[in-house]
Amino acid sequence: MKHYDVICIGGGPAGLAAALSARENGAKHVCIIERDIELGGILQQCIHNGFGLQVFKEDLTGPEYAQRFIDRVRASDIEVKTDTMVLEIGKDKLVYTVNTKEGYTVLQAGAIILTMGCRERTRGALVIPGTRPVGVMTAGAAQRLINIEGYMIGKKVVILGSGDIGLIMARRMTLEGAKVLAVAEIMPFSSGLTRNIVQCLDDYDIPLLLQHTVTNIRGKDRVESVEISEVNAHGHPIPGSEKEYICDTLLLSVGLLPEIELPYAAGIVIDKRTRGPRVNESMETSIPGIFICGNVAHVHDLVDYVTEESERAGYYAAQYVLGKLKENNGFCTLAGEGITYIVPQEIRPENCRDTVELFFRVSRVYHNVKLVLRIDDNVVKTYKKRHFAPGEMERIRISRDIIADTESVKLDIEEL
Repeated sequence: MKHYDVICIGGGPAGLAAALSARENGAKHVCIIERDIELGGILQQCIHNGFGLQVFKEDLTGPEYAQRFIDRVRASDIEVKTDTMVLEIGKDKLVYTVNTKEGYTVLQAGAIILTMGCRERTRGALVIPGTRPVGVMTAGAAQRLINIEGYMIGKKVVILGSGDIGLIMARRMTLEGAKVLAVAEIMPFSSGLTRNIVQCLDDYDIPLLLQHTVTNIRGKDRVESVEISEVNAHGHPIPGSEKEYICDTLLLSVGLLPEIELPYAAGIVIDKRTRGPRVNESMETSIPGIFICGNVAHVHDLVDYVTEESERAGYYAAQYVLGKLKENNGFCTLAGEGITYIVPQEIRPENCRDTVELFFRVSRVYHNVKLVLRIDDNVVKTYKKRHFAPGEMERIRISRDIIADTESVKLDIEEL
């Protein structure tokens, strides 16, 4: 049995950043395990630009962003196992793996960082009525087929859901010569970034149909048409509002879910709101020594945020291995009025560095409101905001000094 100080499960942007951070902060033997044949994760198929604006102050494509970290890993002594599947993790921090070269192996870790990312919702999760022809796929699958495999997946396209991948694929399909007929979104607001709505839909005159959804799929061998209906305030289709769109492809961009099979099987506590594991200020889960970061913790908008969070997880994993992480009880963060969730869900002030960063999402679109930070029910600070949207993750930093002797931190949205 081989022993490592830190094992990162997942070789995407989170795993790369976390492994490098752990190694640079004192962990001597670090390993990255990746189930794909190469490092980089989802970034390898994201050939559009817009990455790295915060971390590198440059406008990079996904592969360019990933390569910056891959080069640093290769220049280090971090061990990399690609084409390797992790079957199970144990509370004693054993990692059970299998690959074609080594077969079945068991690795012992001083600390584990889970960085497996997220997956897309499929048609089965939506229960869309109609036939089951070829041409219905997730936006991410379409992105891989076009950008990596080199296949053109269709000529007349309808997209259900306005997540960022769907918006980006609307532009990508248009640039490849396809006609994107519409993007239908069941909510009264888009779930993607504003910049993607402008750059991927508005710039190409692609209509965004808010409060609409697909209510039928028609076709025998291949998709022949889809039916789109307007929905009411409860999300139910309005009779008589149906409209048929003749198309050969339906892309689904209807949400991302953290890959929680491994932490769930290990008995790690899952947060029902983020659908990822609960974490504290160190990105440590309910099992001491098992850390988590990136989209498997909660779905991020920007890879730059993933990198910054993962560097923090790597730092704390190294501190755990070195015996410097205090296991004292902390206090909970509370999502108040208008706040869907806050990460981290628990804070132990003694482990915080100068500041602690709170990530959060809002429940609906807000204009000209204030974000109120309360500590032990006392208003400590307010932030005036012109705009909040559920599709855009927000974050604030608070000083460790003001939470040293507190019992709760709460965020609320209030009218000005």
